[in-house]
Amino acid sequence: MSYVENNLMPDEKVLFKAKIHWIIYLFGVILILAGGVLPIANELKIIICLIGLYSLVKAFIFAKTTELVITSKRVIAKFGLIRRNTVELNHTQVESLMVDQSIIDRLVNAGTILIQGTGGSSTPIPQIVRPLEFRKEYFSIVENDKK
Repeated sequence: MSYVENNLMPDEKVLFKAKIHWIIYLFGVILILAGGVLPIANELKIIICLIGLYSLVKAFIFAKTTELVITSKRVIAKFGLIRRNTVELNHTQVESLMVDQSIIDRLVNAGTILIQGTGGSSTPIPQIVRPLEFRKEYFSIVENDKK
């Protein structure tokens, strides 16, 4: 069972879940391919491939241990496997929700969501699939709560 499911309040429902984009694996794949193809010393190839493998494992762990959810009452973000970092903001505590996308992010429909809470707390959630859809869904849910 996920962190979010274990920490829902009574009458709280998960309305939208964000996913981590596959682009987080790209750097590791490029390193492994480069290590296998480049005409360099075997020791250097092995080092490049190991760094690529490390990058892939790190990305996999990040993807499997990151949760970003909009519930009927809150926005919940959870990161980490051994060391857990969570941010939980009631809808009334969210000041703004921004999307940051590079050119490549725009091409593959990924981006970083930056949630700004009251009191100046700011939480970036990197490499989310369809970040503009997440933002639109959040504001739609908040608007429906007001009615």
